[in-house]
Amino acid sequence: MSSIKVSNEQYFVCLQQLNTIYRSMLSKKQQVIIDFVQANQPVDRPTIYAEVNELMGDSTLRRLLLEMTPELIKANGLGKARTYSISDSYELFAPVDLEAYYNLLPEERNAKKTFNLNLIPNTLSQVELFTDTEMEHLNTLHAKYTKNIAPLSKNEYKNELEILAIDLSWKSGEIEGNTYTLLETEVLLKYRELAEGKKQEDAIMLLNHKDALDFIIAEPDYLNPLTIRSIEDIHSILIQKLGVERNIRKRGVGVGGTDYKPLSVHVQIVDVMQQMCDLVNSRDNVFEKALLLLVLLSYIQAFNDGNKRTARIISNAILMENGYCPLSYRSVKASDYKKAMLLFYEQNNITEFKNIFIGQYEYAVNKYFNLDPEITE
Repeated sequence: MSSIKVSNEQYFVCLQQLNTIYRSMLSKKQQVIIDFVQANQPVDRPTIYAEVNELMGDSTLRRLLLEMTPELIKANGLGKARTYSISDSYELFAPVDLEAYYNLLPEERNAKKTFNLNLIPNTLSQVELFTDTEMEHLNTLHAKYTKNIAPLSKNEYKNELEILAIDLSWKSGEIEGNTYTLLETEVLLKYRELAEGKKQEDAIMLLNHKDALDFIIAEPDYLNPLTIRSIEDIHSILIQKLGVERNIRKRGVGVGGTDYKPLSVHVQIVDVMQQMCDLVNSRDNVFEKALLLLVLLSYIQAFNDGNKRTARIISNAILMENGYCPLSYRSVKASDYKKAMLLFYEQNNITEFKNIFIGQYEYAVNKYFNLDPEITE
């Protein structure tokens, strides 16, 4: 039976206000229940009641649990065996105070430590990632981009794309710990001049970015439809001459800065990669396709190294193939990018990363391919 895709606009009406400033969108009683369930899930009703009995009676607790199921809280089991946990949709979209979250010790974050096998086939397959308001904003920006590039000659467009490619290569490298400055990256990519005192691997990483971008520009339909093989081919370009194994890994890997562990069994990795490809291919919304690839390729960690680089390049390839502005990520701090990504690893929460995606799309439209740019450095 095919799944039904439902809009999450109704979730955002109440969920986008759940941070420390706007918690009034839920009643105090609802928020107390959610906070306790989230910190102790799965948890049964008697245990919840033992925590909240000074605030509400058992009949009120029963009513609120029923009202919040399944949008905010999901129930598992029947009768006395029934337990409650936070719904997948709530986890996906609820705003998080990043500063408060990362002030907690890793063991205090109640983080998911293993890959969520339900995330792709169940949660993500049944929701839209952007609200109506966000889509209106993104579509307005796309219309502006289309208008901006219309009068550009082929050489003008090529020059603008080259500027963006330099910025993207530099920022993508910086996120991965590359030590080249933006100016050094420009000299390297334009003139193949190595920066003094820098590791050869840093130069190779940046040159590989340029090669991968050149490839997707020359082959705009290469990822249509999206396949595991086509993703592996882009990854192979990005890791060439870096001593990294090609194709889907056959052993486990760790992720720095988190207790989250990606899948380690080869056949499972291949399976979830195919699920991701099927999900992306099923979507008509180009922005959703690009965002899904950006977070899921990073989350799955299908390769021994180069996963996030591959995600950024392939996400941009999908945008460009469909006539949308690519992203350089130039104005986002590497630390903010990493924190938003780790939040998705640990909580399957996409809100902060979605905010980065929208902000970077706006930045790119105003910064590049624009004869009258609004953004100044």
